[in-house]
Amino acid sequence: MDCAKVGELICRLRKEQGLTQKQLADRLNISDRTISKWERGLGCPDVSLLHELSEALNVNIEKILEGDLSPNRVDGGNMKRLKFYVCPSCGNILTATGNAEISCCGRKLAPLVPKPSDAEHRLKVETVEDDYYVTFSHAMEKDHYINFVAYVACDRMLLVRLYPEQGGEVRFPKLYGGRFYFGCSRHGLWVSE
Repeated sequence: MDCAKVGELICRLRKEQGLTQKQLADRLNISDRTISKWERGLGCPDVSLLHELSEALNVNIEKILEGDLSPNRVDGGNMKRLKFYVCPSCGNILTATGNAEISCCGRKLAPLVPKPSDAEHRLKVETVEDDYYVTFSHAMEKDHYINFVAYVACDRMLLVRLYPEQGGEVRFPKLYGGRFYFGCSRHGLWVSE
């Protein structure tokens, strides 16, 4: 750990949060001289303080330890690059349109890789009035079910979260040029044109 880089980052983040060294020190129950020492690169935060420091500065602990908070390249929110993440612990569904470090329940999540639909994982899409009526025959059991269906168009995404023992149907407003993605709790992400 490079204490000089860590100190520069702490100083920058503290100022972004509009905090004085004293205010940050009070939040961490330490002296403002300790904050000054870190910011000058004369020492690094103790491991026992990293969680509270992370929360006070609104930054990931890992980034504090690296002393680097490099932003992602701006991608303009391109929906063609949309990535889906599903937490294996709680089932949260998260998305990002560019490179992101996504974590949930203390675990880093990797983006799901979409596979083309197959015989077991297939959606039937019909047009009903101005909507897409989507049905599927996949099992909806407690340990094996479709956990979401998402309709991704050029500038937006509509996502419906599904639960075990729920019916196999959803409706989406019809949008131009979209794709359907859906997640299976056991087999990952699927895409249907």
